Amino acid sequence: MEFLATEEKIVQYLKTVYDPEIPVNIYDLGLIYKVDLQDDGLLVIDMTLTAPNCPAADFLIEDVTQKMRSIEGVKEVKVNLVFEPEWSKDMMSEEAKLELGML
Repeated sequence: MEFLATEEKIVQYLKTVYDPEIPVNIYDLGLIYKVDLQDDGLLVIDMTLTAPNCPAADFLIEDVTQKMRSIEGVKEVKVNLVFEPEWSKDMMSEEAKLELGML
């Protein structure tokens, strides 16, 4: 039960991280590919960017890392920046598409 609550909190906190150029959080943008909270408290997140040369990359990774560290049960955070599969607008949630006027 506690593990599920922690996973819900991880998603909740990820939804507070925004790309400075886009008014939608990184979770709903579809930038989070994998969230793996291991038994020893290591949280591994695979995420991507909307573009490989995104100027906000360092900011986003740091913001994710700091917010994840504040969650009880998370002892260490490892954020992997991946570009496979390549991000596309199809990965966005319906909410994100609505927010950006794409529906």
